[in-house]
Amino acid sequence: MNLTRSLGHFSSGEVAGLPFLRPVEHSDAAALVRSYGRNREHLAPWEPARADDFFTTAGQEAVIEAKLNLYEQGSEVPWVLTTPEGIIGMFTLSGIVRGPFLNANLGYWVDRAWTGKGMASGAVAAVVNMAATELGLHRIQAATLAHNAPSQAVLKRSGFGRIGVAPSYLQIAGDWQDHVLFQRILF
Repeated sequence: MNLTRSLGHFSSGEVAGLPFLRPVEHSDAAALVRSYGRNREHLAPWEPARADDFFTTAGQEAVIEAKLNLYEQGSEVPWVLTTPEGIIGMFTLSGIVRGPFLNANLGYWVDRAWTGKGMASGAVAAVVNMAATELGLHRIQAATLAHNAPSQAVLKRSGFGRIGVAPSYLQIAGDWQDHVLFQRILF
């Protein structure tokens, strides 16, 4: 299974200097600590409240281990978005269900220095492509906070359609918050 993509032209290998989407590895813990450290305030309004140990190497090692265990079980695929300078984002298909559903949930974040530069849109397009061609999924769903217009724009550019609003859907930044739900049918 080829679960890596260069965001330059979505080739199946890394292209020097271009952002590159690849599965997370155990060795990414320290780089994720640095990336989350740079982005802690930027991400806080959009993510669940995080304990301080989340921002440590041991904390990230535990997160990666859990994600890789779910990957081995076939229920999650976690990617990191990298540049020569390091990790600039994370993209995850979680809650993968096989059988007649063939569905997954998409979640992602991008480094504040890289927002507005097409990184999220390019990576979401690559994830959608891999979900269809490599994972054989039929549908991907995503949820954004009701006031997260930039993330909603990324999803719309990537062919996702709005399907409704879910009141008190997820606990984000310590509060149960409404989310706009999106989906993309792949085949």
